[in-house]
Amino acid sequence: MSDDQLLERITSDPRILAGKPVIKGTRLSVDYILNLLGHGSTAEEILDEYDGLSPEDLRACLLFASRALADTEFMPLVRGLA
Repeated sequence: MSDDQLLERITSDPRILAGKPVIKGTRLSVDYILNLLGHGSTAEEILDEYDGLSPEDLRACLLFASRALADTEFMPLVRGLA
């Protein structure tokens, strides 16, 4: 599946979760899925918990996040010397 096909699985609508990016056809936001993964849930656990989700939906969330961060500039946080 191409990147474009994966990204078509993510949508944003101001009427759904105030416009947060979600997996198309659900109210599961990209950040919610990433949070689950970041806190140790496995893909299998997520797919078992949410009927209708596919491995491609999870890949789409990761790709979306990667693309969203690609053009972000970061500045290091510097702790003041006390």
